[in-house]
Formats: sequence, structure tokens, C-alpha cells
Amino acid sequence: MSATPQKNRASRRVLAAAAGLATVGALVAAMPAGAHDRGHGHGGGHGHKPRTVDVQLLSFNDLHGNLEPPAGSAGNVSETQPDGTVKAIPAGGVEYLATSLRTARKGNPYSVTAAGGDMVGASPLLSGLFHDEPTIEALNGLDLDVTAVGNHEFDEGATELARLQNGGCHPVEGCYEKGKKFKGADFPYLAANVTKEKTGKPLLKPYTVWKKNGVKIGFIGVTLEGTPDIVTANGVKGLKFHDEVETINKYARELDRKGVKSIVALIHEGGAPASTSYNYDCDSPGAGDGISGPIVDIAKGITPKVDALVTGHTHQAYVCTVPDPSGKPRMVTSASSFGKLYTDTTLTYDRRTNDIVRTSVKSANHVVTRDQPKAPDMTRLIDRWNKLAAPIANKPQGWISADINGRGSTAPEKPLGNVIADAQLEGLAPADKGGAEVAFMNPGGIRADLVHKASGSEGDGVVTYGEAFTVQPFTNMMNVVDLTGAQLVTALQQQVSGPNEASPKILQVSKGLTYTLDLTKSGADRVVAGTIKLNGEAIDPARTYRVAMNEFLAGGGDGFPALGEGTNKLVGASDLDLFNAYLAAHSTATAPLAPPATDRITVIQ
Repeated sequence: MSATPQKNRASRRVLAAAAGLATVGALVAAMPAGAHDRGHGHGGGHGHKPRTVDVQLLSFNDLHGNLEPPAGSAGNVSETQPDGTVKAIPAGGVEYLATSLRTARKGNPYSVTAAGGDMVGASPLLSGLFHDEPTIEALNGLDLDVTAVGNHEFDEGATELARLQNGGCHPVEGCYEKGKKFKGADFPYLAANVTKEKTGKPLLKPYTVWKKNGVKIGFIGVTLEGTPDIVTANGVKGLKFHDEVETINKYARELDRKGVKSIVALIHEGGAPASTSYNYDCDSPGAGDGISGPIVDIAKGITPKVDALVTGHTHQAYVCTVPDPSGKPRMVTSASSFGKLYTDTTLTYDRRTNDIVRTSVKSANHVVTRDQPKAPDMTRLIDRWNKLAAPIANKPQGWISADINGRGSTAPEKPLGNVIADAQLEGLAPADKGGAEVAFMNPGGIRADLVHKASGSEGDGVVTYGEAFTVQPFTNMMNVVDLTGAQLVTALQQQVSGPNEASPKILQVSKGLTYTLDLTKSGADRVVAGTIKLNGEAIDPARTYRVAMNEFLAGGGDGFPALGEGTNKLVGASDLDLFNAYLAAHSTATAPLAPPATDRITVIQ
């Protein structure tokens, strides 16, 4: 299931030394017309520059403000061993990412670092509490050269995105450190396919050209065209999102006319490889065979003028080739999420044609291991912001007896999803709070696991405010609405049909709602309508039910238009407040909350 996320954190708020050495083989493709590869650095005779030069492209995506190593299973990458077994390797954290990138750059005079979007948004408290200023500061320190926008860059709207780019203190909360003004990103955010509705002009730069010693590489950045479906209406107000392929092709022609023949597309859209192991060879048995999802059709439509695609959004790891429109293989990469991997791609630049020799493009993903030295400047940055966050972050909210998996669970029904849905139902069931009978939680809104091991000095099993915030960082206000039984059934069928058919989004449901999900069927039939029951009684299509959900879902987000049809809306507390209240009500130090059973959705595979 795609790790498609969403949603706006509203303006209300509480205040490699050894860079993972396994490589993914990838064979690639097609020379530019008229280029003759003379081999790396050869040609020209004495006193002349070599004909070709190797440019190192380092890339990553979907950092989501994870400055500290992500906790629990969400902080692991899967690695297939020579004997076929799969090993989980703890990875990520900007202290290690900085070391990995700096180590990788050594001995590479031509090195450029690019990202595929969602650098910020849905961030843990350390970054999210400060509107992601700490992450932008860290990316500046990592020497990021360029990134595309992702959907999460729009969580707080275009004005806030412009502030992240250009600097200035927050319009409501001001400057966080006395005498220090936020400087903004010293790398360009690219948004080629996002225009202002009123003027039709691009919101941010569509492309940038990286130059060194006469070598020129153009970068075009786009986010997924469907961004408005997965971000609140406020976040994308006044903006239009255009087709990724048409946009990239348009700007590739423009770069080509300007004499920039080497082009990389940064695309915040992705796919799903057949294996979750980062070292899976997805060109075995054939180019592109091992990857599915939206990026495949996008890659097949992008002009051959573009030499490589850096992608993201699905939080998957892959190094694949997908044929371009002329049938020649072209590199498509993604580096998982949360800074756990980086991709190292070699682009051989031909000085005579100013183009990339596509037959010699090589690429591999590397693990950002945690057994290498930490970058001291990143440690200082984290310590500085942690001191500011500590009074809020360290407050205990409840106790758990073991890990309660959310983001780290691959099952349709997630233990932490059940806890969150139950918290929402309990908080909104009283008549004066909305009279909710059932609650739905979107899976992409669960951003982490609740981990038993202490993250700081709080002790094992203690859930701090910072940990709860990391699970639910959007501060969504809760809504309770009237929906008919027929609308409820339709909403459940929309989990596996329409926009969600190819990559189902299984809602997490509160206790009392049960049904069968038959994955051997197709489309809406996968939700077996006759099995849907509430507290043991079949859903009555004509009856009205009071349904609780966050404001994002209540607006029809994530491909659930039926949920957007609710009436008689009551706005309740935030999802985070209800989550924390539930933890406080259902756990003590001596009677911690145990992971709940996952028996609400019966899955037939």
C-alpha cells in the first residue's frame, strides 16, 4: 500500500564513514544522438580537457522533518542477504545523513545533491513545533543544491512555503530564538507544475541550472498533479496543479533551447517495487519489470531530453530503469523516506554534446547507517532546538506495555490505527460532543509507531507529548457528521475503488465496526457489503449514523468523496488532544495500555 500521506497541520499549535555498501545494480540506456562515448575521462590528447567528466548526483526524498533517527520499525530499512533472508537495518537521522553525504562526495569534484520533495510536513515535534525551520536549517547544512516541492510543502499554504524559501519569522509565532531571524532555504524549491490561479504564473521557480567549470545540468521539479486531493483545501487555495509529463516536457524544451542538454527531473510521485528490500534489482528480469504505480506511466511519457528521474512520495526504495518514449531505458530512483537511504548516481557528461551519455548512467541506493560518526554540526543543531522544545516535548501522556505499530505496520488494520480510531470515538461519543457512533482514521495520517523503548530520559513505556505529536503531527480538528448507511458503505468501498483502486487506502475503524475485505476480488467488490456491521447489526442503508473523522477526511480527502457528503457537522477537539486524552484515561504506570487486537477487518488474501 502506498505511503501516501496528507494533511495540513493547522496554524493552531501549542506553542557515511561507511555509507551502506550494498548496491543495487542497474544497467542503463541510450546515448544522446550523435554522441560517441570514448570512456570516462578519455579523449582530447595532451593539454586538452578530457572529453567526458563524471558528475555525481546524490539524492534523497521524503525526509518529513526527521532530524533525529526515526524510532521503531519506521526507522529500519530491509536488506536482502546473499542467502535470501531479509535483515532489518536501523537507519536515518540527519547526523548520519550528513556524514554519509560528505563521505560520498570525497574524491568527486563534480557533485550535486538534489531531493524529491516532502522535506518538511508531517514532521516530528522537534521540527513541527517550529514550523519546520530546524529542517530547512539542517538541509542548508547538508549542502542540498535543489529540491522539488512535495504535497506536504503545501500543508500550511503557499504563503508559508514562500517563507520557508525566502526566510523571515513566523507571522503568528514570531522568531523562536532571541536575536535570530530565520534565513530560509539557501537552495531553490522547484514547483514547475504549480501556478497561481489568478495570474497563471508559476508559484516558484520551475527549474534551475547547476554549473561547474562549463558543465551544466538542468533540474526541473514537479509535485504530483493530485496534490489537492491529499492536502486540505486551505493549503492549496488559489493554486492550480498541472500534468507532470506535460510540464516536464515543456520546460525540457525550454532548457534545450537555452543550450542545457543534460536534464534531471525531480518528481514528487513514485511507484512500488516488487520487493521492499532497498537492494532489490528491479531490472531483473527486464527493465522496469519490478516496479508498478503512477511513476511508470509518467516515466514512459517524459521526453528523452531528460536523462534521469529522481522520484518520491511512496516512501519506497528503488533503482530501476523504465523505457523513455523512444524505447531506451532511463534511470528512475527513490531513496525510501526519513533520510534512511541516499541514492548515488553517476552521470557521465560529454563536453562535446553537453549531454549525458545515457549508456553509462550507474546508480545505487546506500543505507544511512547509524554505526558511522555523527556530524557534529547536526548534533549541535538538534541539541539547540531540543532545548527549546523540551518543556512541551517531555511531558508524559500515558504508558504502553509494548510497541504499538502504526506507520511500521504493513497490515490493512494497524494496532495504532485502532487506538486512534477508538480515541476519536470515545472523545466524540457524548451527546454534547457530537454523539459519534463510529470513527474513521486515514492510514496516511499515522506518521510513526508508538515505541516502548525510551526516546530520552522519560523511561521505557512512557509516551511523551513529543512522541504522541510525532504519531499525529497535523493537529487536525475533528468533525462529527451525519451520513446515511448507504454513504457509509460507499465510503468503505472507496478504500479499494476509484482513485484508491490501484493502491488501496484502508481506513482504520473504531471498535464495533466489522467487515470482510476480500482481496481476491477487484474494485469495490473487495469490500463485502453484506458483512459490514456496527455493534453486530447490519448497516441500514436508510438510517442516519453519526460519524467522527478528522477535517481532512470530512472534506472528502484521500479519495473518499462519500465522506465529504456529511451534514449537520459539529467541530470537536483536535485529533492529537483526543489521542492524548485517551492515553491518559486508559493507562497508568502500573497498568500500561497493551497493543489492541486487530480483529475488526477480516482479510481474505
